Amino acid sequence: IAHHTSSDFKNPLATMQNENKEIVDLYIPRKCSWTNRLIEAKDKASVQFAVGDIDPASGLYTGDTKTIAIAGYVRHHSESDMAVWHLHTKGTRSAATQK
Repeated sequence: IAHHTSSDFKNPLATMQNENKEIVDLYIPRKCSWTNRLIEAKDKASVQFAVGDIDPASGLYTGDTKTIAIAGYVRHHSESDMAVWHLHTKGTRSAATQK
């Protein structure tokens, strides 16, 4: 049986350490790349993926990626295909689709 002092349990949820003993955040919230809405932890329909960049001259993968997060709200309204296409090809939302 291990004996703990009261200082061991000051606030166990306040910090978390990685393997290098560096303090890291417990939860880093994400924002939808299309709507800029905060993606909640309970949003089970949200997706996040990396899209690779292609060199236009050679057609080869450059090693760079762009991370896109899409909220479940966008997917529910069947706008995720359009959102990913605009985000990757244009880099931003078009004026016609902004609300």
